[in-house]
Amino acid sequence: MKKFTSTLKAYKNLDFLKSRDARTIRILSEYLEPLSRLNELKVNNTVLFFGSAQANPEDKNSPLTKYYWEAEELAYKLAKWAIQLKHKGKNFVICTGGGPGMMEAANRGAARAEGKSIGMNISLPTMEQTLNPYVSPELSFMFHYFFMRKFWLIYKAKAVIAFPGGYGTLDEVFEILTLVQTEKIHKDHVIILLYGEEYWKKIINFDSLVEHGSISPEDLKLFSYSSNPEDAFVFLKDKLVKFL
Repeated sequence: MKKFTSTLKAYKNLDFLKSRDARTIRILSEYLEPLSRLNELKVNNTVLFFGSAQANPEDKNSPLTKYYWEAEELAYKLAKWAIQLKHKGKNFVICTGGGPGMMEAANRGAARAEGKSIGMNISLPTMEQTLNPYVSPELSFMFHYFFMRKFWLIYKAKAVIAFPGGYGTLDEVFEILTLVQTEKIHKDHVIILLYGEEYWKKIINFDSLVEHGSISPEDLKLFSYSSNPEDAFVFLKDKLVKFL
């Protein structure tokens, strides 16, 4: 039987707040606390980077290493450009899942441009995903619930850039494509860029999905490809300005 303390206010009762009965409160907290902080820091919108947590900038033998540095360069270019925009609040803030690999690369690029960047980390039961050192401390978040983390990763994103990655990256790519395909997010409200055309066309045969009737030919227009930081920057910059 639980031991109850009648003199303790409910919102100070940590045993209760950690219990199954208080799950709704915890979920609500993971919605309201980021909302409050992002509003206070005047973050209007973001550019979201996905990609493998396994990318290691020091591993010269990994095919992911070149993508790490290209993610760093693209984030640098976007952050440097966004800083110069004369609009109220912070626009096109670099946002990642806060962990290592491609996430670290994007936060690192933003830091090199002397810009703020967001890291939305998550606690995992099987492994500890440590926050990379390039996330701005005041824009560092830690989530317990994956679905709340996904919500905040997408909610303010005006562009989503998917670098090569594994299960997590594929999950995030297909989720955002599904949201746009079903018009839960209008296709004109977010730019989807798959970075590393050779990788993505080898990993996912989108044309075959069309051939099998699994998706419409129009669904291929929901995203674009790029394989060069400069080309990607020009493409994104030209499309992002409409959101100002």
